[in-house]
Amino acid sequence: MSLDNKLVYMANQIGKFFASQGQERAVAGIAEHIKKFWDPRMRAAIFAHLKDGGAGLDVNVRTALEQLRDAETKRLEQLKT
Repeated sequence: MSLDNKLVYMANQIGKFFASQGQERAVAGIAEHIKKFWDPRMRAAIFAHLKDGGAGLDVNVRTALEQLRDAETKRLEQLKT
């Protein structure tokens, strides 16, 4: 199993855990979990996978990753100024 496949599997497992909370809370929970517990290299790899189309990612997971990526990009841009 490739690294991308492992990360997709892990992210989707997190998504399944939060799924019963409804979409809005699930997306927030997924994003918070990945932000807190995933190494920056893991986040960078899953963001690269997302940029390449995000094959295999569940809808809530994809949304959470997009929000997390956008927030991290914004934070990095603010640090530059």
